[in-house]
Amino acid sequence: METGEKKIAWARQFMPVLSSIAEEFRQEKPFLGIRIGMALHVEAKTACLVETLAAGGAEVHITGCNPLSTQDDVAQSLGRFPGVSCYARRGVSSAEYYAAIDRVLDSRPHVTIDDGMDLIHRLHTRRTELLPDVIGGCEETTTGVLRLRAMAREKKLAFPVVAVNDTPMKRYFDNVHGTGESALAGIMLTTNVLIAGKAVVVAGYGFCGRGLARKLHGLGASVIVTEVDPRRALEAYMDGFSVMTMEEAAGRGEVFITTTGNTSVITADHFAKMKDGAILANAGHFNVEIDITWLEENADAVMRREGIDSYRLGNREIHVLAEGRLVNLATPKGMGHPIEVMDLSFALQALCTRYIVKTGRSLPPGVHEVPAEIDETVARKKLASLGLRIDELTPAQREYLSGWETGT
Repeated sequence: METGEKKIAWARQFMPVLSSIAEEFRQEKPFLGIRIGMALHVEAKTACLVETLAAGGAEVHITGCNPLSTQDDVAQSLGRFPGVSCYARRGVSSAEYYAAIDRVLDSRPHVTIDDGMDLIHRLHTRRTELLPDVIGGCEETTTGVLRLRAMAREKKLAFPVVAVNDTPMKRYFDNVHGTGESALAGIMLTTNVLIAGKAVVVAGYGFCGRGLARKLHGLGASVIVTEVDPRRALEAYMDGFSVMTMEEAAGRGEVFITTTGNTSVITADHFAKMKDGAILANAGHFNVEIDITWLEENADAVMRREGIDSYRLGNREIHVLAEGRLVNLATPKGMGHPIEVMDLSFALQALCTRYIVKTGRSLPPGVHEVPAEIDETVARKKLASLGLRIDELTPAQREYLSGWETGT
């Protein structure tokens, strides 16, 4: 068995929810005659999702959603699955990256599955002749959903897309625990530095940011949070973290982690205030949160190590991990989110894909929420796999919750 197949087999054994859905799909064949185009991080857990869709009868075409997140051995193994074509390769140029996306679109997909919306963006800007074939899509991440909602507001989105990112089973586990653990693992494996005792700045206190802050606190870090939303800033303060502007935090932090999904979060003004040896990492989807271009153009010298670019600015050095890309996947040893977390997220993707195939033609174009029954199904399957039982509402309790007459 080759290394990619070994990685996939290892992931599969820790994905009981997705495995149970794969068995359902194997019996039902909900995707017979359906072509699915995917742009995701191509690694072992993603391979298990692809395997699940193919088990349901789908013809799957997949490439990466980040130039540095593909595991080549997994991509090679994935390309040998029946009904699957994989075009992903690690370390591609921008031109090669979009050429691979075009190869996915050449299959004329009926359903898109995106992580960051690059596939849908390409469809709407360069491959519009394919839009009539598309039933609908699913989007995995916060950045992609933000872009999709912007398209929908301008009435530019031509088909329905399910915002898988925005449902509780994704936010509470993938964003909080998945990003929280995997981003820190990527930082620690790449740098081998101690987190305990360090001042760590977390930019953004959304679900990803709060997950990181909690994990950092557990490791003994002194956590500083920066925010633009007053409610989230207050929440971070009430959770016990220091809250301040990035301008103030820049001179205090030893490690900086961006999680905002926005651009220009750490810029030249902040670099000028940073301590010698500051470590910068990004846990947002795109490499726009840290101004890498400014560093490349203005540093006195650059030393490149495996996964670390060190920029000399006068008598100080600033270290950027993974070229400012997703630190949990783009570092050489990055493995992405823990397997059990992605079991839940990819179970949502699989069930939402079936939902789109069944109902997409009757849904209006735009961004749609994950149906509550799908979210609950995934939670119940996970509880069952853990051997856990929960209470059920009694008829009297259901009546009480649905009525209005009963008072004090």
